[in-house]
Amino acid sequence: MKTTTTPLLLLCLLATTSLAADSTGPAANAINSFGLDVLRKTAKPDANALISPYSLETALVMTYAGAGGVTSNEMAKVLHLGSDERQTHNSFGLLQRQISGLVERSAQASANLKREGLTNDPITLTVANRLFAQQGAYFKAPFTDLLKTNYGAPLEPLDFAADPPGATKTINNWVEQETRQRIRNLLPDGALNNMTRLVLANAVYMKAPWETPFETSATKPAPFHLASGAPLAVPTMSIQKSFGYMKFKGFTAVAIPYKDDGFQFLILLPDATNGLAELESKGLRLDKCADLPKREVMLYLPKFKMEPPTMSLAETLEQLGMKTAFDPFKADFDRISEYDSLFISAVYHKTFLSLDEKGTEAAAATAVVVGFGGAPKRSTPIEMRVDHPFMFAIQHRASGACLFLGHVVDPR
Repeated sequence: MKTTTTPLLLLCLLATTSLAADSTGPAANAINSFGLDVLRKTAKPDANALISPYSLETALVMTYAGAGGVTSNEMAKVLHLGSDERQTHNSFGLLQRQISGLVERSAQASANLKREGLTNDPITLTVANRLFAQQGAYFKAPFTDLLKTNYGAPLEPLDFAADPPGATKTINNWVEQETRQRIRNLLPDGALNNMTRLVLANAVYMKAPWETPFETSATKPAPFHLASGAPLAVPTMSIQKSFGYMKFKGFTAVAIPYKDDGFQFLILLPDATNGLAELESKGLRLDKCADLPKREVMLYLPKFKMEPPTMSLAETLEQLGMKTAFDPFKADFDRISEYDSLFISAVYHKTFLSLDEKGTEAAAATAVVVGFGGAPKRSTPIEMRVDHPFMFAIQHRASGACLFLGHVVDPR
């Protein structure tokens, strides 16, 4: 009978619709479905909300790689994973490679234009994974090999046993570097101790210019109506352009493309000023919005910036059904190490997003702590005023996966 009380910490920073084997479909569907579950559970209707489904799902799927028995089954259900574990990890690996490929092509296109004396800022998007492991400790090769092969996570030894504060500083510094200092001090004092054996880190940072920037001179104060109906005067951008657009029952969707059209900023605007809660309660298929038909739109969109405090998500995940993973007597993570009995003791998540006339900057971090136990004429555009609470997502168009997801109830 195992009685070791060794904590383990896994940390993550931070989205073809075909469901065939080794496609991105399983990963995209899991990311979006889980993200909507978490948003419904955690978002307050009277406050702005922001999460990174890609960050959260990736961190927990990498943890799932070390789970067995009931723990594995519960995690798979909550994370919306299929029964084929190989397909799951291959799908996440392929999605990460597709995203990286888009960014590489954007950088190359920008470099080619610069050689011709033209300017074109590329999309910046980094996804970095790393295993920080207790030096001298043993971890099973199938687990570490899988994370290295599918998630590109190399192993770096740290001495948690002798210097937990030093290890905390090293990891926090890595997080800050990978997110361009947008996510700071993710691990609080005391998050690691001399019984920590592993920290799994995944970082995502994005800075994406619009395909067509908004003119700064066109930004004017305009009313934004709170759910109560009270108007606020907020800086509002405007542009007339062909966007992905569709009217659904109860809400309207519009998609603003970023440079190179590989990613988009998706807006879901309820018909009713106070319709956000009802919209988020729907069984939304965000992947169906990845390729909306083009329409000429006169769009009015408020500028906003969001940096919510760190979220603690252990209770939320338990409520969603991931129970044994948090139980020191029932959790099964024996596929990580045969020497330690491990359980998830805490999950932390932190995000940042800024949207203006040039584009969007966003970053996210998640820490999973584990211890024992056809378009109309341009002269008649559709007018869309995003002037009351709305949902949004930053979406990878090829797969439909959402890297970021949230809602705005007050753009100030």
